[in-house]
Amino acid sequence: MTHLDLSEGLAERIKACNSTYTVRFGVRLRGRMYSFTGWRSVHSEHVEPAKGGIRYSLLSDQEEVEALAALMSLKCAVVDVPFGGSKGALKIDPNEWEAHELERITRRFTQELAKRNLICPGRNVPAPDMGTGEREMAWMADEYKRTGPSDVMNANACVTGKPLARGGIAGRTEATGRGVQYAIQSYLRDMDENGIDGRRDLRGLSVVVQGFGNVGYHAAKFLSEEDNAKIVALVERDGYITNPDGLPVEEVKRFQGLHGTILGFPGATSFASPSEGIELPCDILIPAAMENAITAANASRIKARLIAEGANGPVSFEAERQLADRGVVVLPDLFVNAGGVVVSYFEWVKNITHIPFGLMERRRRERRNLQITYAMEAMTQSQFPEDLRDEFLEGGAEIDLVRSGLEDVMRNAYDKIAEKKRSSPSITTFRTAAYVIAISKIAEAYKAIGI
Repeated sequence: MTHLDLSEGLAERIKACNSTYTVRFGVRLRGRMYSFTGWRSVHSEHVEPAKGGIRYSLLSDQEEVEALAALMSLKCAVVDVPFGGSKGALKIDPNEWEAHELERITRRFTQELAKRNLICPGRNVPAPDMGTGEREMAWMADEYKRTGPSDVMNANACVTGKPLARGGIAGRTEATGRGVQYAIQSYLRDMDENGIDGRRDLRGLSVVVQGFGNVGYHAAKFLSEEDNAKIVALVERDGYITNPDGLPVEEVKRFQGLHGTILGFPGATSFASPSEGIELPCDILIPAAMENAITAANASRIKARLIAEGANGPVSFEAERQLADRGVVVLPDLFVNAGGVVVSYFEWVKNITHIPFGLMERRRRERRNLQITYAMEAMTQSQFPEDLRDEFLEGGAEIDLVRSGLEDVMRNAYDKIAEKKRSSPSITTFRTAAYVIAISKIAEAYKAIGI
């Protein structure tokens, strides 16, 4: 191989999925029997449990599930999270079913997975993905417990992405979008890179976000509210809205909730041509919807200087080659959108240890910070600013610790990817550097057990 020295046959071993199960089951609904097809693929068990989301989509098939399982192995490896890679899907449009019907379908799917150990705290841990969320994970966890697992104490760790009231963790819903923010910040902080034409402050930079679901919404929210970037366009499947002065993300989200669309939002111009939305001039483009949003057909029309892949596989191979020739930097999906699996790991650890984050140290930090405050006031003979005092004295709620941990993981992962890219003349893109790191880690794990 060009960038890796793998022993004979090891590359093929890493490339192929270990196993893929197809399940078909029936559920009696609306006075008749409906049949459903689902998949759960395990790409690698070099570290257990295997980890990966379950999506509900009519477009899903076995090939997609296996590809996403492989990406999960690489994603976990590149951010140094001790999980193998897995993925699942149910071929269904969740919008076609009432909540109580969807619950019955989800519970039956869980039963089929449990029979094959494809949902289990120590073997295989699903999470939300496209078309699923906290509600579905709560149903799955509850149904798994009903199947009578041997490890009852840790049964809650069979899935992540659960509601807080059912063993979830603060910050899981926002995690992938928050990770996108940290990835962009890490790149701009890197003095060995050019930033955005030399600019390193997100303040005032123009951003286009494709996909205003969970990932796109949170990425846009944090970049605009905390970094003062301008969200100049939001792109959805039915069109896009734009305002060169910036869009108020929270107001757009409320409008979408009321009307089922972002088109027609007051104070923005609406267009019913989603493909043109990602071609608008901007500093940063965040494709956070479906794969292959940018291909050889439209790569030449992309005007962004930096692309951060919030979705899985939004930039095709040929498109990235064209973009690189034009000096457009692409931060790859296996790094950029890894925030979800990082915080899923935190949730899994919380469920396994049965200790809430911060329980053992929060009050000690509060006392330490209070002592520091008294010392500073004594030294300066002045009162600690009231607007900063409460935040400084706070020992750290779970959400603060989760965000801190996620930022640390994302920054460390970026530093390793950037260093690999700098130290290897043959590696010219962040994606190649990330792949080299991830595959090397998986290969080392296999070698350690004699494979």
